[in-house]
Amino acid sequence: MNKAVSRREFLKTSGGVALFIGVSGLLPQLISCKNNREVEKLLKKHQLTAWVKLAEDGQITIYNPAAEMGQGSMTSLPAIFAEEMDADWSMVSVEFSPQESQIYGSDKWSPNNKVMLTAGSMITYGYYSIMRQAGAQARYILMHSAAEYWKVPMGELSTSKGEVINRRDNKRIGYGNLIPFLNMPDILPEFSESEFKDPKNYRFIGLDRPRIDIPEKVKGTAQFAIDIQLPEMLYGVLERGNVHGAKPTLNNESEILALEGVLKIVPFDYAIGIITETLEEALAAKKLLNISWSEALASGFNSQDCYKKYEKIASAKSAAKVITNEGDINSAFKSAAKTFSADFKNDYVYHAQMEPLNAVVQVATDGNSAEVWVGSQQGFDSKLGVPKYLGIPAENVKINLQYLGGGFGRRSMTDFVLEGTGLAREVAPRPVKLIWTREDDVSYGAYRPLTLQRLQASTDVNGKITGFSHCVVGDGGNLVASGIRIDYYDIPNKYAEWREVSEGIRLKHWRSVGHGPNKFAIECMIDEIAIYFKKDPAEFRRILLSNSPRGLATLEKAMAMSDWYSNIADNHAKGIAFLERSGTLSTGVCEISVNKKTGKINVHRFWSASDAGIVIQPDNVKAQMEGGILMGISSVLKEQLTIVKGQVQQSNFNDYEILRMSDIPDSVETAIIESREPSRGVGESGTPLAACAIANAFLKLTGKHLRHLPFTPERVLKALNT
Repeated sequence: MNKAVSRREFLKTSGGVALFIGVSGLLPQLISCKNNREVEKLLKKHQLTAWVKLAEDGQITIYNPAAEMGQGSMTSLPAIFAEEMDADWSMVSVEFSPQESQIYGSDKWSPNNKVMLTAGSMITYGYYSIMRQAGAQARYILMHSAAEYWKVPMGELSTSKGEVINRRDNKRIGYGNLIPFLNMPDILPEFSESEFKDPKNYRFIGLDRPRIDIPEKVKGTAQFAIDIQLPEMLYGVLERGNVHGAKPTLNNESEILALEGVLKIVPFDYAIGIITETLEEALAAKKLLNISWSEALASGFNSQDCYKKYEKIASAKSAAKVITNEGDINSAFKSAAKTFSADFKNDYVYHAQMEPLNAVVQVATDGNSAEVWVGSQQGFDSKLGVPKYLGIPAENVKINLQYLGGGFGRRSMTDFVLEGTGLAREVAPRPVKLIWTREDDVSYGAYRPLTLQRLQASTDVNGKITGFSHCVVGDGGNLVASGIRIDYYDIPNKYAEWREVSEGIRLKHWRSVGHGPNKFAIECMIDEIAIYFKKDPAEFRRILLSNSPRGLATLEKAMAMSDWYSNIADNHAKGIAFLERSGTLSTGVCEISVNKKTGKINVHRFWSASDAGIVIQPDNVKAQMEGGILMGISSVLKEQLTIVKGQVQQSNFNDYEILRMSDIPDSVETAIIESREPSRGVGESGTPLAACAIANAFLKLTGKHLRHLPFTPERVLKALNT
């Protein structure tokens, strides 16, 4: 009981009240939900906001601070709050919170800065303690109010399913019925771990509940940003050119302005924008643009030729950023009985999110305020860069978050939002809907980086790994360097570094970021060593994980699920991989076959076991793992973005292939290891398992290595014939 507060009066109306919560929990302020002016005044003065609204009929509205792009945050985060509030879930509805990071943000992304960012599989981890504390304090206020109303000691009361209960006489009162009698305590407690609900009494956490967003998505009533229609809304498109960073010169401006429906041409440093009355008019005008483009850093770049340069960079004694340096790697190699070395490569990968990038922006006539409707993964600026772009105060920008039709990291960029803002400013106060076509996003997107990775390992005579060195060459910092650490493996000497090279290509976080390429290289090297010493790859990892009981548990579970030692059909083999992503530990096993005539790899079955700490919704965790594994398989077997003379060679899904229904495994089985560790993310844990497990199965089946992602039929045939 460490937060002393003064008792406050509050407004009572039939519209219910909002319990205002600050960064550390509920603050003693209740206010009529109908009194919007008073709410706005309070928000501006105290930087408070309501996590929950309670109505007299018992309806509870809980605010969700995270984006909802299919990963289930619209249900899982409110479920944490509802658990400690002891709410009746049938009376709960959920809305997106205001995009105000100082109020709704979490400090898990940045300890010194509150951030609203739906990325890095950090949502549950980032908000678990916040939602838990707030829910417990909401329950405390309700119990305190009931005690005051009934004139009984608070210790005689308990709660259950949206009611306060007097255990002495079993008298009950619903949360909604308490509204006329709500009263703030003089002291509001901040709860410690031992004071939260006993897990054996959980009704939401660890149990499956229907997801809030599914019914309206099934019915087609869910609103995505692309569905937004506003009065007098205009449409905007941009022509961004074929080479990233090239600057445009428009040669036929008067001709374009004379076209039907064209209202404005808006130049950008890297593009030409068009504003029209209809989308059809915008797309038609875009085709007629005559633009001269400047040279850029990316001009002349060939993505399949650059690996030779990267090999030289890996070999040179050049500057590098050291990621890991444990023990004495040089001594390990000098005293090694056997050393291993291999280069691994990965091409660019496109996000391929379902909903095209889009945003609706309206700027006020005086340019001093703006409103945005967008499906965003948010960012380190919860106002998505719009205030800085327009040169106006952050409080003058309102972001209306919508459902996302896929993100995978791409929608944590704000480029499309700022483009829409730039267009809307030119025609204020009319709103503008900016839309990227699929071709726009493929050719001028932001991709998972291309890298070359050089791995070296040393062993003793028995095959025990004594040293492990990892050098990654590529652009993007953490985009290429994340996932390079292998703290969970018992290897005494470890060294990892990143060597930078930039080609002028736009880059962005892609599902699992650097873990995909890095874990692929690491796990393939582990298998190569195991097979050289005639050791079973799973047993080899069992020894490496001897100091990681949680990791070992996932390994043993996956082995059991897949019946690792069982006989399987001819021309089939199993591969295994272990990794950590976002604090979740996972082991994956796959069974594949290879058509040696066509070079096609078929993944028949995939098993995974994960320890993600405390799981809020088990079925949703399994869905995330399944989706991540399938996306991983797609990127490993199909997805390849290539660049020739600075120009992306793919344009749409006809030549940027993704996994089809006919190519998915016969079964994908997932298991969750029961854990009381803090909740961690699973949205990206399954994706990087695919490359490692498939490559290792291929090695076991054929004795050949696959070291260049993706595993196209041409590369498979080349490996088989080498």
